[in-house]
Amino acid sequence: MGPGGEQVGVVSVATALRLAREADLDLVEVAPNSKPPVAKIMDYGKFKYEAAQKAKEARRNQANTQLKEVRFRLKIDTHDYETKMKRAVGFLNGGDKVKAMIQFRGREQSRPELGVQLLQKFAEDIAEFGVVESRPRQDGRNMVMVIAPIKNKSEARAEMNARRAQEKAERRQARAEKSQAAADKS
Repeated sequence: MGPGGEQVGVVSVATALRLAREADLDLVEVAPNSKPPVAKIMDYGKFKYEAAQKAKEARRNQANTQLKEVRFRLKIDTHDYETKMKRAVGFLNGGDKVKAMIQFRGREQSRPELGVQLLQKFAEDIAEFGVVESRPRQDGRNMVMVIAPIKNKSEARAEMNARRAQEKAERRQARAEKSQAAADKS
């Protein structure tokens, strides 16, 4: 490929190097595994810079989902349950997984079916924000269930940034209207 992106065709390496020297550019092999290998006449420093920028952008947009934990007791009050549920919804909206854990004490360990019922109720209550990734299972004195978010972390982050930008624009608009009203009074 030529310096302007035009197709030069299949040429020998010596010819390609001569064309690159004439254009005062470099000969860069862009697809070594194809038959025949594809080389492009371009500025190699610019090529490396653009590749580094793409890699940097990909790393910045990459989001690692974390596992957040919400702990319950078997005998949880409704208000406490709702508080834990709101906390879990916030985690799921942020794109993180939620590990719901019930801690059993003493005689409570002989009634694991009550823990399963509570975790199933919890899963139903937050069904619009996440899906159950692993069913409730007994883990020693604890019963654990993992819930995955419906949207991934990068989607959630993009949505949150858009919401912040919208709120910022609304505040700016309100200040402008307020200052305009003050200017009209005087």
